[in-house]
Amino acid sequence: MNIKSCNDTKTTMTELVLPNDTNVLGNLFGGRLMQWMDIVGAICASKHAEAQTVTASVDNISFDSPIKLGDVVTLEAQVSRAWNSSMEVYIEVHTNRITGQEKVKSNHAYITFVAIDIETGKPLPVAKIKPETKEEIQRYESANRRKEIRLILGKRLKPKDAKEVIDFFAEFAEEE
Repeated sequence: MNIKSCNDTKTTMTELVLPNDTNVLGNLFGGRLMQWMDIVGAICASKHAEAQTVTASVDNISFDSPIKLGDVVTLEAQVSRAWNSSMEVYIEVHTNRITGQEKVKSNHAYITFVAIDIETGKPLPVAKIKPETKEEIQRYESANRRKEIRLILGKRLKPKDAKEVIDFFAEFAEEE
């Protein structure tokens, strides 16, 4: 199985916020943004896996600032880590006015996808990922902690077995 760089998976999608995308306050529906994030994430993961993917989990999505009617929304996705058949995708959302205002980061999330064989419906193995930049390395190194937290919340891992999470918090206890 090949090893791919995070940059090989980079996927960008741009949307314009139209009236049917907004609530009564003229802000983008959170659900519409989540839909766009899921789409760009799935394209990114499928590009990496060279196969169809399905959404396995969505971590916390932060809504840092409202996205207004008429805003241009740019979603950037990149695989942050790949395991056997699953991939964690980091998605960052930026907005700007059509008049050329500077882009502002408004949201981010981690979404996990699994590569699927369309014929059998079974998971497929995926290539490993090689981070290169400082940010990619940081996201890669912290991905196992996020995975353990997802597994704990999904009741697929007992907290006492979450080695990465335990080790992470033990570092803080040592500092006190």
